Amino acid sequence: MMKTHEDSSGNVFADLGFKESEQELLKAKLTIQIYRLLSERAMTQAAAAKLLGTTQPQVSALMRCKPTSISVGRLMEFLTILGQDVEVTVKPASRRKTKVGAGRMSVVVHAGAARS
Repeated sequence: MMKTHEDSSGNVFADLGFKESEQELLKAKLTIQIYRLLSERAMTQAAAAKLLGTTQPQVSALMRCKPTSISVGRLMEFLTILGQDVEVTVKPASRRKTKVGAGRMSVVVHAGAARS
């Protein structure tokens, strides 16, 4: 029987060949949380922009889950403004990843994180 689909690596950006796939996935997960929080508050984009200290077009991009010009650090700032705790953990990469640049990035969202 012919295979009608490909198995995913778990990172759609890697599957599509993005160079910085882990960072793109990280940004996507952070953006989804921001989207959920802003949606729960039913704020206008202008009001959200004022609260976050950014522009309405950037909020529009966030609400369309396209934060192309927004850094991971800025997304984390937005989450703290929205009443979320953001923790960054730095630890050695697993032993099988020995070359420089072989570490990885990830986001873990705890249940209830969208509630502010």
